[in-house]
Amino acid sequence: MDYRDAAAEADFRDRLRTWLSSNARKGGLPSTGDEYWAHAAEWHTSLYDAGWFGVSFPTRYGGQGLSPVFEAIVDDELAWAGAPPKPSLGYIVHGMLRHASEEIRERFLPSMIAGTERWCQGFSEPEAGSDLAALRTTAVRHGDEYVVNGHKVWTSYSDVADWCILLARTDSDAPKHKGLTAFAMPMHQAGVTQRPLTMINGVSNEFGELLLEDARIPATNRITEPGGGWAMAMTVLNHERSPADLGYTARYSRVVRELERHVTAQPTVSPLTRHALANAYVHSEVLRMHVKRRLSERLSDHEPGPEGAIDKLLMTTTEQIVGNAARLGGITGALEDTDSSWLNIYLYSRAATVMGGTSQIQKNVIASQILKLPQR
Repeated sequence: MDYRDAAAEADFRDRLRTWLSSNARKGGLPSTGDEYWAHAAEWHTSLYDAGWFGVSFPTRYGGQGLSPVFEAIVDDELAWAGAPPKPSLGYIVHGMLRHASEEIRERFLPSMIAGTERWCQGFSEPEAGSDLAALRTTAVRHGDEYVVNGHKVWTSYSDVADWCILLARTDSDAPKHKGLTAFAMPMHQAGVTQRPLTMINGVSNEFGELLLEDARIPATNRITEPGGGWAMAMTVLNHERSPADLGYTARYSRVVRELERHVTAQPTVSPLTRHALANAYVHSEVLRMHVKRRLSERLSDHEPGPEGAIDKLLMTTTEQIVGNAARLGGITGALEDTDSSWLNIYLYSRAATVMGGTSQIQKNVIASQILKLPQR
């Protein structure tokens, strides 16, 4: 397969490189600190205003209606320019495009894509573990509103969000997968308490938990039909687990190249570090080629399905292998000489096999939905 840019793609890439040369907010290594999150909204609007965000989304909602190839070009060029990644909103947009009514799409997508209103995702819960369908947050209809009670955790961007795409149980008598409904919940209201979660690498502005006590959602903010929440959740998660949608692939490759330069500048390099760096290089290249194959499928209008579990396993394995190489390669003698940015890459990578669905769950999906293995 020929992966070279077509004429229109090459022109797009050149224009983006020119813009980034003077507008990129240089992030150095991958963003592992609060500074990135403090400027995320500003970066979103800068990208959108310049025509570099949401390029594959429909034009009627503020996108440009271009091929997914152009999204991949944006991700690549941001990574190689040392700029922060674009905001991770694609999976929510895809979920709404597939499952929401036209009224809901026209109401929420333009401001979401433009970055004038910010969103978080209220799926995970402390007591549901990896079984999302076991969530306990309830939404009970009272007249023209739903009253919500429950507890959400690992809610990205919840400290700055205007809206939450919330998954809640609306029918306690239905089977657990069929009693769920998705909503657009206003965050700035009584009954919604947000608490930050500080991670091991010191970042405190990426995740939070939500305590919901008699929070109100207008019935007109219901995204899916009652009971349709699980189907939307699967669409969102299938896109969320895709390296192509998250734009991580080029970033891993860039980390490896940066690490190679860092390591080769040292007077001595241990065999263990050399092996770790070579392993990271191989895995990042394998993932890069795999994502190109997935992109080819997307160009044929293939909607991500359970095979996203394979993508997630490959991506998280690569992230942890790259993180381990960063840990070993970033140590330049005494521990106090360790570059904290390399250490933070390693620390962040440890969460990869948990966030977005644990590796164990992904293996179960592959076994049951792809390989069709019998269940005992």
